[in-house]
Amino acid sequence: MADDINKKIINLFSKHSKSIPTEEKIKYYAGFSYVKINKDTNGKKFNPEHLKKYAEKCHYIVRVMREFDGETYLYNYDVPNKDLFKFMKSFDENTLDGTIIEIDKYFPEDLA
Repeated sequence: MADDINKKIINLFSKHSKSIPTEEKIKYYAGFSYVKINKDTNGKKFNPEHLKKYAEKCHYIVRVMREFDGETYLYNYDVPNKDLFKFMKSFDENTLDGTIIEIDKYFPEDLA
């Protein structure tokens, strides 16, 4: 299942062709590529309140590699969605250091 999702994400940015509707074509802003989506997989418009509730429940495991005394360590941070930008900013401000290796999304209630 995860491989299917990865293929869809990769294909999303590799399908830059004339057959894709204008609103779904790859565009660039602030140095990053993106695709704007205006409807869900069922063809319905997004509900902002549902998206906000979804985001509130979401957490991320951020894996950070650090080297110390010739050894390599992997730190796994549990970061709630509301704190993700603050967490990322702490690397820019040198409060935290290391190399971000991976970011995985999960929902704590799904672990029970």
